[in-house]
Amino acid sequence: MKFFLETDNNSNSVNLSDIPVLNYVYFSNMLISFFKEPDSHCLSYYAFKKNNNLKFICAVAKDSNEKIYLSSHELKAGETALKSLTPIFPQLHIFEREISEKFGIVFEDHPWNKPVRYPYDRSDKDKVMNNYPFFQIESEELHEVGVGPIHAGVIEPGHFRFICNGEKVLHLEIHLGYQHRGVENLFLKHDNGIKRCILAESIAGDTAVGNSLAHCQLIESLTDFEAPEDLQIERCIALELERIAVHIGDTAALCTDVGYQLGQVVCEALRTTIINTTQFWCGNRFGKGLIRPLGTNYPLNAAVVDEIVKILTDSGERYYDIAERIYSLPSVLGRFDDIGTVTTEQALSIGAVGMAARTCNIHRDTRINHPFQYFRKRKPQIVTQEKGDALARGMLRYLEVKESVKLIFDLIDQWKISEKSTSKPDYNYKLKPNQFAVSVVEGWRGELCHFAVTDEKGNITHYKVNDPSMHNWFALALAVRNQEISDFPICNKSFNLSYCGYDL
Repeated sequence: MKFFLETDNNSNSVNLSDIPVLNYVYFSNMLISFFKEPDSHCLSYYAFKKNNNLKFICAVAKDSNEKIYLSSHELKAGETALKSLTPIFPQLHIFEREISEKFGIVFEDHPWNKPVRYPYDRSDKDKVMNNYPFFQIESEELHEVGVGPIHAGVIEPGHFRFICNGEKVLHLEIHLGYQHRGVENLFLKHDNGIKRCILAESIAGDTAVGNSLAHCQLIESLTDFEAPEDLQIERCIALELERIAVHIGDTAALCTDVGYQLGQVVCEALRTTIINTTQFWCGNRFGKGLIRPLGTNYPLNAAVVDEIVKILTDSGERYYDIAERIYSLPSVLGRFDDIGTVTTEQALSIGAVGMAARTCNIHRDTRINHPFQYFRKRKPQIVTQEKGDALARGMLRYLEVKESVKLIFDLIDQWKISEKSTSKPDYNYKLKPNQFAVSVVEGWRGELCHFAVTDEKGNITHYKVNDPSMHNWFALALAVRNQEISDFPICNKSFNLSYCGYDL
């Protein structure tokens, strides 16, 4: 019996019928064989209607061999019960909760089966924001503190409910879902290629390049288009510019939270130089419009290359200088060191990805483990930290900026000698029928996953998006345990997870 379909490329499409459909017991045993190894984690596990059945697909990434494994199981119409896999694999908790919310599936023995997003088409309309079942501890010595959903700062809505003993946090529950936009359904509603691109780059404003690239890779895999080398290089440069800009901006925000104004204002200014360079390239500071399927409207040219080199050389050195000051200043270190620690074991258990994983000494980076675009030929050097605390999350940003600057310079050298064969985008593409496609991109937060299913006419009938925050919000809840509640802003900013990326 075949238990899974193995793929070599994360930007690939396969025949939907080739993905094995397993008995649920076999499906569970298949996952046991994968998740017992720390180099495997769940990219996504979700369900969609197919004929009269509910089809479940699980995509597992195995980092040690650059492969992705696909498997599935089904429930017939009217069947609503499955034994939860969360007690065995905690990283599946969020995926089972999402399936339960949307389709009314009862995952028996699930320890935390609560709403995720409150979509308009959820199975139980009686579950609303105001009756969310917060965890409680009965005690006369404890008190609860609620923060949000409306915040003093310019951030998106989310509610944080703390249970505290004095100033010490015993438990944090994170309640999101206040702005559900129905992004995945909008991909099905719009059959216009331009509208889909605009939708992809609007999923999360700070990750416009990452999500645009994930979407374009998905479309190109369904059209058998292989991007020419110069286009691949350009896309990788754009992705790294986005990474640098956000990491520098986050460094500024971390300085704000600990009252180090010099670090704040310098990093804010340096971030501006980076995003202005992206604007010089394509007319938009966040890279909107830059990544398009089957081509580009803004091919890299000598003037843009010169500007990128000039800005990265100057701003890079300035950032390295201020970062060294930040991470050697005793008053800053005193607020970051040993604050908000997540252990390697905890990070593996919840399936942490991206920065949240790498700060816990987990070597998980899609550019390296499941390379895409030109990263197949030029992989970056992976950057990790060991302590998993706020200091590690700050230092990782600093070290990744240094690596990304070096990487961009190398990519530019390759671009200069590459054949220039990129054409204009094509939005009138015809997609292959009866396909399942997967595209994974390492955004600055971590892996961005886009999935699609086409019918017999090549129309997209299902579209799925996973932001890295889907995996990592629970890491923040773990980080603040046994910390003082005043440490929460620092912990929260050190992760800088996405509200809208989670609440699609």
